[in-house]
Amino acid sequence: MKSAAVLSLAALAGAAKLSGEPDLTGYDYKRFLEEHGKGYSTTFEMAKREQIFNENMKEILAQNAKEDKTWFAAPNKFTDMTNEEFKATGHGHYPHKEGAFEKADLSGFKVEDLPDSVDWREHDGVVTAVKDQGGCGSCWAFSVTETMESQLAIATGNPAPILSPQQVVSCAPNPDHCGGSGGCDGSTQPLGFNYTMSAGQTTEESYPYTARTGTCDESKIKPVAQNGGFKSLTTNSYTELATAVANVGPVAISVAAGGFGWQIYGGGVYTDGGDYVMDHAVGLVGYGVDGDKMYWTVRNSWGSGWGENGYIRLQRFGEGNEPCGMDNNPQDGDACAGDTDPREYCGMCGILSASAYPTDMKAL
Repeated sequence: MKSAAVLSLAALAGAAKLSGEPDLTGYDYKRFLEEHGKGYSTTFEMAKREQIFNENMKEILAQNAKEDKTWFAAPNKFTDMTNEEFKATGHGHYPHKEGAFEKADLSGFKVEDLPDSVDWREHDGVVTAVKDQGGCGSCWAFSVTETMESQLAIATGNPAPILSPQQVVSCAPNPDHCGGSGGCDGSTQPLGFNYTMSAGQTTEESYPYTARTGTCDESKIKPVAQNGGFKSLTTNSYTELATAVANVGPVAISVAAGGFGWQIYGGGVYTDGGDYVMDHAVGLVGYGVDGDKMYWTVRNSWGSGWGENGYIRLQRFGEGNEPCGMDNNPQDGDACAGDTDPREYCGMCGILSASAYPTDMKAL
């Protein structure tokens, strides 16, 4: 016999499935534990986690039962966590304040001349496999590393090497505690790009990822890539971000990713991002249109088992139509020490908040 919990979860199913949406009929906690290789040492903790799982599964099935949904939810490694626990796992970032670094000059481009869609994953060797930052708040270092990989591939015409986020986590300085206190406690992409300008970046093989801050081990650094500089985009500029990803390549961006929707996202065009508290660094690899919904294609660092094989598509509204909201508590995301001024950010999940990319890439 099926448990009452499974029967009640199944009762929520019913709406037409979107492309890629899984059949969750009969999906229970035992199957979840097996799929994700999880286990707990005490029966109390196991029971607690199962209760959280069942509550989250109800929300997942409720989302999927919506007749007008544009995105679906799915179980993933976060499904037996509370949203508070989820927020504390894999985030740890706040963007630098605008004006701190050299701005990109994209004035020669017009938004009406941009292609209807862009996807750098379609270019052989430009976008590497999705990575997983684990429980370390190193999203900023992954955003830096993935953008360095892609920009080097574009600059050289050769397949992107697999670079080391651990080098950036352990070695990039953060004296003013911007975006966090550094390492697994958070930092910003401009600080990462500033570091790789002088140190270069080695491969994952030479400096493997440990999901801990550690101490910088220069003996492991054998640089294979280096940027001559980096450029930041104007905060809240739709045109600059679309122009940059279309004409320059993948861009390091910041988003508000602490909402429950991010925790349960499985696929489709995400349209429920009313949060503007910046707490996560990711990468933008393109944009496109799905039916009547425009979207941004965002690369995450939570492994390929989350979202659309590690990606999320965020709703895109277009020049002059992007929603905006206030982040009234920048210290919640660990802005630079002493920076408490509220900030306005625009775009779904504040995607237009802070963006940058490395320049003058060269292989070493």
